[in-house]
Amino acid sequence: MKSKENSSEKKNDSDFIESLTKGVLSNNTSILGKAITLVESERREHQKLANTLLEKCITHRADSIRIGVTGVPGVGKSTFIEAFGKLFINDGKKLAVLTVDPSSSMTKGSILGDKTRMEALSKNPNAFIRPSASGGSLGGVARKTQETIILLEAAGYDTIIIETVGVGQSETAVREMVDFFLLLKLPGAGDELQGIKRGVMEMADAIAINKADGDNIKSAELAATEFKRALHLFAPKASGWTPEVFTCSALKNKGLKEILSCIKNYVAQNRESGFFERARQHQNKNWFKRHLENSLLKDFHENPEISNSLEQLENQVVKGEITPFMAAERLLKTYRDI
Repeated sequence: MKSKENSSEKKNDSDFIESLTKGVLSNNTSILGKAITLVESERREHQKLANTLLEKCITHRADSIRIGVTGVPGVGKSTFIEAFGKLFINDGKKLAVLTVDPSSSMTKGSILGDKTRMEALSKNPNAFIRPSASGGSLGGVARKTQETIILLEAAGYDTIIIETVGVGQSETAVREMVDFFLLLKLPGAGDELQGIKRGVMEMADAIAINKADGDNIKSAELAATEFKRALHLFAPKASGWTPEVFTCSALKNKGLKEILSCIKNYVAQNRESGFFERARQHQNKNWFKRHLENSLLKDFHENPEISNSLEQLENQVVKGEITPFMAAERLLKTYRDI
């Protein structure tokens, strides 16, 4: 009887994944949303199904360009992406936008809900917007951003924009999963005020001084000059690309075409040199390592023997009865001996 139930359950799971796969490949946005929700789930049984879905989709991916956009809150990322995204669509592209918001410490959900701030773009049939909570993960991206990219490319989206949290965290994670990294800056504000570290500037393939309109035009031009000088102090990029600096106004639709042209030139240059493909291979390698680390950590904490020992050892550490290092070694030994 149990064997029949297991067989029936496997068939239902197989039918479910087959239905999701067909929906994703045919770009049924409703099913695509469900597929992303499945991939984002932390439940073990959902992860098994998600892995099967990803395996079916990974060979159907569109030849895409992945663009990371970062900048502090208030720099106008959502307004910029909405205006900039329309240029890609007018260029005959299919655009997907992954907006990653800070997570609420109470609900773990998305605080800002960027989709509500890109209303016009979200209504375009050639655009797909997916807001996700960062889940407290570092790097300003959601834990399952890389997996979501696979589904979007399988659905035929050839331009993917990832908007990061932009709250001063290390943006290394997003740099490692995109082809082009754009840093948005404000006119008339120093780096300390903007909360952006030098390291983020070093990762940028282009810097755009946004809100360069009205009384801000002169200060935006001055900021652009300063950033151009600063970029000369950084080490040359492995790709051989020289980062460019622009002024733009997403609100007034000015300077965006120049940034689009810059991205096209960047992609063309890196495809020709072979760097584009090497960078993608590097992205896959990092994705594998991140997934392995997350899986090991999850398996560690979900183990009953570890859970039983963890609370006891934590209390001993708090009371000063044992060093944190010794406690950690004991836990690791328990895990190795299982």
